[in-house]
Amino acid sequence: MTDTLRERAGRALRDNDPATKADAVRALYDESMAMPDDQVPLPPSSVEPIPDPGRPSRPELVAPRDVPKRGPATPEGRASMAHSFAHIEFNAMNIGLDACYRFDAMPADFYRDWLSVARDEAKHFELLDAYLRERGYQYGAFPAHASLWETVHGTEHDVLVRMALIPRVLEARGLDVTPGIQRKLAQYDDEPLIEILDVIYTEEIEHVHIGTRWFRYACEQRGVDPRATFRELLQQYMSGRIRGPYDEVGRKAAGFTDGEMQDLKDMEAETLAMLEGK
Repeated sequence: MTDTLRERAGRALRDNDPATKADAVRALYDESMAMPDDQVPLPPSSVEPIPDPGRPSRPELVAPRDVPKRGPATPEGRASMAHSFAHIEFNAMNIGLDACYRFDAMPADFYRDWLSVARDEAKHFELLDAYLRERGYQYGAFPAHASLWETVHGTEHDVLVRMALIPRVLEARGLDVTPGIQRKLAQYDDEPLIEILDVIYTEEIEHVHIGTRWFRYACEQRGVDPRATFRELLQQYMSGRIRGPYDEVGRKAAGFTDGEMQDLKDMEAETLAMLEGK
């Protein structure tokens, strides 16, 4: 019997080689777009926990505090920054695959959407990897951390929680910080890296929007209010970790409402007030 689309997504998720994984992602997306809707959501024969998706032997994974901090003033510092971005994009490719593999009983477009995210993240990774190689480095040359995937693993039990916290918190944070990073890079005339970040920023807006769409779909299916539910999940999972600045233009283009933006600011103010009171 032919493996289902989602079984193949699980196999790609476990693949250790970034290039092979990226090729598989593109093929899966193209196949999903050609499939009838009723064939796309077919479940894997068994969905097993994947605590650590496939990845190459390097980079060495260390605690976040042990990742060396390098600024953009030197070529090595900019390469280190590009490497950290590449690591994020590699993980994001896995996140897209995992969403497709993991969650049952969603509409066909849910799986197509997350394969489209994985396809974009594969492109972002390849752009950054090429940037590194042109400068004598490659993915794996610098240490990295695994905290992003730990959060993903903590949301595998519920599609609503996954849609709230990964695209609408972690990926949205990329929208918040990218313009500032680009301004710093402009001081050192690193136009190639700035242009790569332009591509990533533009496409990440759509990724956050996809998360917003499916978060609201899950809320509607369960008869719960999206704004109140999002705030409750932030308090439960991200207490004390909501910080500005917020890229309101990018977040609103990605589906955030004025009320949700105000909630983020209020939660940050509450946290700061609590810390000042200690």
